[in-house]
Amino acid sequence: MPSLKQIHSFLTIADLGGFTQAAAVLFVAQPALSRQIALLEEELGFILFERQARGVSLTPAGTLFRDRVLGIEKTLSAATEEGRQIARG
Repeated sequence: MPSLKQIHSFLTIADLGGFTQAAAVLFVAQPALSRQIALLEEELGFILFERQARGVSLTPAGTLFRDRVLGIEKTLSAATEEGRQIARG
């Protein structure tokens, strides 16, 4: 099962359209990010991105995966914020 870090990295790449831009935003080296996504694709059993000379685009399977996991990240953010509010009283 993908980790939250992998999901976050995947969504960042998908949103920014490239590994270089995403690596800068995520404060990681681009080769390390590429390897992380390659491992994710291997784990999932399908390719998420079509690599092009200038960036990437989602494959049909990558688009479906993005649509599904986007909700996970939003749910986690909402749960975190609600927990903080409750903790404050």
